[in-house]
Amino acid sequence: MKTAPASKVILTNRNYLAEAQMRNHFAVIDEPLDLGGDDNAPTPMEYLLTAIGGCVSITLRMYSERKGWDLGEITVNMKLETVETENGIQKKLIEEIAFEKEITPDQHKRLLVIAGKCPVAKMVKGETVIESMIV
Repeated sequence: MKTAPASKVILTNRNYLAEAQMRNHFAVIDEPLDLGGDDNAPTPMEYLLTAIGGCVSITLRMYSERKGWDLGEITVNMKLETVETENGIQKKLIEEIAFEKEITPDQHKRLLVIAGKCPVAKMVKGETVIESMIV
């Protein structure tokens, strides 16, 4: 069994303010005022959207470098869309990808496929089991 990246999150006693540690990096998590937080930091959902956008952009850069394609700056805008359907509320992630440099139609088609291979997005799509335990 191989252990991959880990994260430790401690919810403080200040409403929903949490402190996270990832390797030797630190982040703060909170909720907006209207949800009972103090709006001191991004929400968990904002971090998730950022993680997907970051992973997609890095995946595209790695692929394009192997192909010798200069895409310039890669921008990934992530949005969470909530739609009410006859089966209840459905959530959908919208990923808008833009490149500083022009790309060909063939590159466009291939890069769209590669974007879907981002490991973080694949986890969110349901390819990873989450095992919860109280220790």
